[in-house]
Amino acid sequence: MFVLTNPRPKSKAEHLGEVERVYRQLKSWLVEAQLAPGEILSELDLAASCNTSRTPVREAFSRLAQDGWLKRIPHKGYLVAPISIRDILELYEYRKILECFAAERVAQSTRHEILDELEGIVRVEKDRDAPLADVLEANGAFHLRLAELSSNQRVTSQVSLVLCYVRRLDTICTQKVPGWIGHDEILRALGAHEPETARAAMAQHIDLSRDKMLRLFGA
Repeated sequence: MFVLTNPRPKSKAEHLGEVERVYRQLKSWLVEAQLAPGEILSELDLAASCNTSRTPVREAFSRLAQDGWLKRIPHKGYLVAPISIRDILELYEYRKILECFAAERVAQSTRHEILDELEGIVRVEKDRDAPLADVLEANGAFHLRLAELSSNQRVTSQVSLVLCYVRRLDTICTQKVPGWIGHDEILRALGAHEPETARAAMAQHIDLSRDKMLRLFGA
């Protein structure tokens, strides 16, 4: 005879681990634009998709709202934060401050092996048949690696955060606005050990990326 018993309650550590897993899964879907801006989210549906209960989803929602990914709608739940023109302008303005610093710093002492590494990361851009996901991953890896090479942990941390939002915008934008903004001028300035030129090349790269976003969102 089988005796039904209640499942063992999860420990605090297990609960926190489950919340973290769900948080990371939902954030991944947000970054990849699988949860679209303006979409109203269902705790029940996402709990099923994440193979969990509603409580970890609810707690993950709260964290994602604090991060700016979601907005709380009274009596309705959460929706994915819409993207505004102001959001884009502020994001790329902040990105330019961080990444121009990194490009200038790295250009001061770029070694051949470092330049080879950076060139290797974005080599996929030259392949017209490369999957979009591969190109976007390479783009993020290039910018993050450049930040790491600046040897400023605070800059690296902030660039990592900013690139999550950029990845979502790139995913949405590149599917609708043709063309890709490469990194050749940045690499050339790094290889020539020209800090001011590297800063200017990065600024232009980010401005062109921003303008592409603005065209998509109607500015």
